[in-house]
Amino acid sequence: MQSLESNALEPTRAEMKGLSGQAKLMRLLPVYGLVILTVVLIVLFSILLPRTFPTLLNLRALISDKAIIALLSLGAMIPMAAGRIDLTVGYGIVLWHILAISLQTLLGVPWPLAVMIVLLLGALTGFLNGLLVEVAKIDSFIATLGTGTVLYAIALWHTGGRQMVGLLPDGFFALSTTFVFGLPITGYYLIAITVLMWLTLEYTPVGRYLYAIGANQRAAQLNGIPTRKFVIGAFMASGTMTALAGVLLASKLRIGQASVGLEFLLPALVGAFLGSTTIKPGRVNVWGTIVGVTILAVGISGIQQFGGSFWVEPLFNGVTLLIAIGIAGYAQRRKGAVKK
Repeated sequence: MQSLESNALEPTRAEMKGLSGQAKLMRLLPVYGLVILTVVLIVLFSILLPRTFPTLLNLRALISDKAIIALLSLGAMIPMAAGRIDLTVGYGIVLWHILAISLQTLLGVPWPLAVMIVLLLGALTGFLNGLLVEVAKIDSFIATLGTGTVLYAIALWHTGGRQMVGLLPDGFFALSTTFVFGLPITGYYLIAITVLMWLTLEYTPVGRYLYAIGANQRAAQLNGIPTRKFVIGAFMASGTMTALAGVLLASKLRIGQASVGLEFLLPALVGAFLGSTTIKPGRVNVWGTIVGVTILAVGISGIQQFGGSFWVEPLFNGVTLLIAIGIAGYAQRRKGAVKK
């Protein structure tokens, strides 16, 4: 394959060269509009809530609360790049955070080994999802919904509806409670994974192949790309990321219960869908996903500090998801119109 045309709607250098200053601004506005809106919200809430919003304490809370959602969003966007969806990011984290604790408290497994077992089980679940989608030819939405429901059922059976508690080592707690330069270490995990995924998807053949599969799987096959292998690999990467998020959640909560985790599904998907509307509109991308999660975190935090009720967060997530899907659909239709 000599070249690959991107599905994204970001302007090219040649296109921008012949435009006036105002025309360039209008062309860039749809690309970076969400980034601009995020900055505007941060400035607005900082002015309206000077005592609570622009503080180190609030920044720590945002990083601690939203780093796990950001990891799930990044995990979900990997299959999305290949044109698939993985709903187990919301169900798997329920079982994985429970297992990360119960392996240590019930079986006496050392915490590093318990973490490795959970990560391997996450990858194995992703492999199973890939087989269901690529070999059994089940739609990815249905396949991952079924797998996720089974994982949730296992979590309910394993816990018997009770909390998993016990004495855990300090090293396991340190995975999420350590502070580096005054900020939670989970934020540094997120930065490292984000940069690694960005380099992989944008500058390696793996990333180009995934985007090619997502754009047109048949064309990718005709160009010699082993699509089955890469789609299964995408699900395995997503499963591993979900398991990692589960480990960090267990380290943070210090208890395991089946009622915790499902609330992460919607914001994780919202972040990934929002990511397809910015930076590279028309396709999911790493930095767009981070911006999507950031605007969710900033918006919800600001509204809650104004005295918003407990139902504000799910309402905000749901409305934002609908808007994100609508913008993504418009971007794809616009891309088709440009091609014509």
